[in-house]
Amino acid sequence: MSRYELYAPRYPLLPLKNVVIFPRNVVTLLVGRPRSIQAVEEALLRDRRLIVTAHQDVERDEPRPDDFYRIGTLASIVSMDRQQGGNIQVVLEGLNRVKIDQFDQSRPFFTVAAAQLEEAPGHPDQDRVLIAHVQDLATKHAEARTKLSAEVVEMVGRATEPGHLADLLATQLVTDVARRQELLEMTDGTRRLEQVAVHIAGDLDLAALEQRIKARVRDQIDKNQREYFLREQLKAIHDELGGENGNEIETLRQRITDRGMPAAVTEKMIKEVNRLERMPPVSAESTVVRGYLETMLALPWTERDEDRLDLDEAEAILNADHFGLEPVKERILDFLAVRRLTANAGRSQSSQILCLVGPPGVGKTSLGRSVATAMGRQFVRVSLGGVRDEAEIRGHRRTYIGALPGRIVSAMKQAGTINPVLLLDEIDKLANDYRGDPTAAMLEVLDPEQHAGFTDHYLDVPYDLSQVMFITTANFMQQIPAPLKDRMEIIELSGYTEDEKIAIGQRYLLPRQVEAHGLGEGALSIPDALWPRVVREYTREAGVRGLEREIATLCRKVARDVVRGKTSTDDGTVILDETRLETYLGPKKYGFSQDLDDSQVGLALGLGVTSVGGEILPVEVATMPGTGGLTITGKAGDVMQESARAAMSYARSRAEQLHIDPHFQQKIDLHIHLPEGATPKDGPSAGITMATAVISALTKRPVRNDTAMTGEITLRGRVLPIGGLKDKALAAHRHGVRRIIAPIDNQGDFAKIPANIQREVEFIWVRNMDQVIAAAILLDEVQVESLEEIAGPLPVVASTPPAPVPAPAESYPADLASDADRA
Repeated sequence: MSRYELYAPRYPLLPLKNVVIFPRNVVTLLVGRPRSIQAVEEALLRDRRLIVTAHQDVERDEPRPDDFYRIGTLASIVSMDRQQGGNIQVVLEGLNRVKIDQFDQSRPFFTVAAAQLEEAPGHPDQDRVLIAHVQDLATKHAEARTKLSAEVVEMVGRATEPGHLADLLATQLVTDVARRQELLEMTDGTRRLEQVAVHIAGDLDLAALEQRIKARVRDQIDKNQREYFLREQLKAIHDELGGENGNEIETLRQRITDRGMPAAVTEKMIKEVNRLERMPPVSAESTVVRGYLETMLALPWTERDEDRLDLDEAEAILNADHFGLEPVKERILDFLAVRRLTANAGRSQSSQILCLVGPPGVGKTSLGRSVATAMGRQFVRVSLGGVRDEAEIRGHRRTYIGALPGRIVSAMKQAGTINPVLLLDEIDKLANDYRGDPTAAMLEVLDPEQHAGFTDHYLDVPYDLSQVMFITTANFMQQIPAPLKDRMEIIELSGYTEDEKIAIGQRYLLPRQVEAHGLGEGALSIPDALWPRVVREYTREAGVRGLEREIATLCRKVARDVVRGKTSTDDGTVILDETRLETYLGPKKYGFSQDLDDSQVGLALGLGVTSVGGEILPVEVATMPGTGGLTITGKAGDVMQESARAAMSYARSRAEQLHIDPHFQQKIDLHIHLPEGATPKDGPSAGITMATAVISALTKRPVRNDTAMTGEITLRGRVLPIGGLKDKALAAHRHGVRRIIAPIDNQGDFAKIPANIQREVEFIWVRNMDQVIAAAILLDEVQVESLEEIAGPLPVVASTPPAPVPAPAESYPADLASDADRA
């Protein structure tokens, strides 16, 4: 009988990479190439049979007939499942070895004609002995390598044909593609089984070698452990012989006992020392325990600073460090006075939490340092800006790698006393995300009823914060979470007036920068007449950081002139004049964008509060032919847009009294614009400003350009109170405005405004929008008479009649538009 039997039909060809399928072997494949998918689908349409063969070159994605092995396997498709992305998963069962004779490339996939390869006849006695030997090798391999499952071992034990047994074991144990293809091409089952036996025997020898290597490594580890214990015993002997130094563990126990911790904390730490004693020093856990013990021992438990309760000395220190800020200084002195009385009476004083709220650069952080100096306590600053992880406050549990205590405990460790002044900076910048809410962790820190037992996750024991004086700082009160705000006493710090900035520059900033730049005392002299120009023309801020930067620039330029010998006097002093000022600092940076001497139609000056203090907020309104459209530009927020619509409604309701065409909305469009359009603006206190500008544009009557205003408007024209009046008054005064229209409900804030501004600025307190129009718009006599019938007499409140103040030679607009006008 011939060894070859030709198949008449052609079969689809499924090329495989790195896969060789043996007869009677079931394989699951993921098919993704379009050509291969079409071959599988063609086989399903026919008799579910196809030819599989391996690539000779696996790197070639589009193989040619010469790239395939000619010996393959006829396989039957057991099942097919379509996957996402267009791929299909097929389960194939090998049937027979075949030899591929012809390739047909006329279709999108290969079809081939193949002849079946018959097994060569064997020798029964020889095969029986060989099968038994291979079964024994397979059993040993299963014990040594555990690559063969119990089911496969059972199938191997039942095998009676050498070819079938060879194919079964080659499928399970041979991984090299070339070697598998070589076994597939062997038609002699006995010879094929002998090759598999050689492979298994070689793998068993390799497994035995690995076991010998592991045994030697294990013996070496045992030896190292014995040496370790011997070294530890020797170390103990040396410690005993050392006398006063004693054992390290005993030293730790003694330090804990002498530290004066609470009994519960001492007991817990002794347990940790006992754990440490039983651990190998080189273990990772030993390092964690040692770090924990050192952290606990480094924390202050009984150390404290004696409070300096001399009010006169404390007041002198506060005045020497800071100019102005009288309300804050008075509150600190009140605290010290109460502290002194309770200390004399033997009562405990619960710690007070002060929150200093104000724009950047007004001295909030430095004030905390001065308070610590005045009280004779340690000062530590903790920055909270951008903290999102609760573990930053409470610490990480020691189960985590690299665990550390939180910022509060770290600050106490840095202070070294149990009663420092702890400044929590930028508490309004706390955030939260999936890692937790740090605000919730701060509640325990700042609550006088809870912080006596503050628990840090790293310490895992209560730690007393009741004797700490907490001072927090923030730029915006509205951004402080309400539960935190409820636990703090809010002290607002407004921006400095021009006179205060000049005094601070002369007394503090200039001497400090002269010393920092290596200049001698008196090396730079700035005449009194030039200080206003430095403040007005080169800075625009509520604080003095920008002023200090400009002074530092002056000192750098002076240092260069001193080195080159270009001084104003023989003794090396540089006297600043107008020419040198512009040479050193360049052209002025700030100036007015509109002329305050000219009143304009459709232009009203509002007042807002930004992150750097108060600012002027111009509102422009233009009319044009249209059909009643309203456009608002300048990046106005939702609240400000609602104020604009309320202003429009009020203008329509007063059309008759103001002699405006009642049907103006059907004939014209209005465009409201807030200059500096790239800066977001929001808040209700620009309501009366928008209404005034709209009515000015509709009546064609100009708005007084020496007048600024602030107030929220209702639909019926009522003027509601706003916030930040002091900051707004400072901004108006800085810009040369000498009339301010404000809600009458804000009269109580008048006392907070500096005396020089009270003298130089006329404050007009109003109840409704009619009074605002009468005070701000230059109406004709008929309009005034009509409006007075409704508005009534116009109240004007000022400390004294406003003195005539010449407008500054230059006026300055808002360099930062209102980003959050918080009413």
